[in-house]
Amino acid sequence: MYCAIASTPLIAQSGTGSGTVAASGYDAFAQNPGIISNPLSQPALTPGALVLLELEGRFSQAVTEGGGKAFGSWFADDGVILNNGKPAILGRTAIAAQAQWDPKTYQLSWTPQGAQMGPSNDMGFTWGHYEGRSKDKNGEPVVISGRYFTVWKKLPNGTWKVALDASADEPPATGECCTLPKP
Repeated sequence: MYCAIASTPLIAQSGTGSGTVAASGYDAFAQNPGIISNPLSQPALTPGALVLLELEGRFSQAVTEGGGKAFGSWFADDGVILNNGKPAILGRTAIAAQAQWDPKTYQLSWTPQGAQMGPSNDMGFTWGHYEGRSKDKNGEPVVISGRYFTVWKKLPNGTWKVALDASADEPPATGECCTLPKP
């Protein structure tokens, strides 16, 4: 899935500003019904948050095109992955070693739903919904989905990298947690 955010220009992040952000080139946010969170309808969205949404869009697009190899390349040297029910993966080298999927056989996509930049403008986080698609041994489609949380940090050289990526399976539908099995 293509994330419309990936096609927008990167905004400079000078200051934290809290007013409405209106910039040319952001019509894609308002026009694309596939985006769950619309930055133009959130007047408190800062330029820093837009930077993080831009990064998240570029990250998602790179993974759509390059699979696991691209996924691993976005992490800081000391990056961490926390996934539901699995041990933590520590460091970009370990992350890259485990992220070996081919985008032709497994497609991972996600849509950011929000972002928040820290007051120093060198660290922030994004969150949203992800979906993974593949086929089982019989060729039947397999779809997994859930929520994710990404912590971004700005390195001394000015580049941004993923410091933490965490995900959890989609929660049960409302009421499913408390119903008794039927005989």
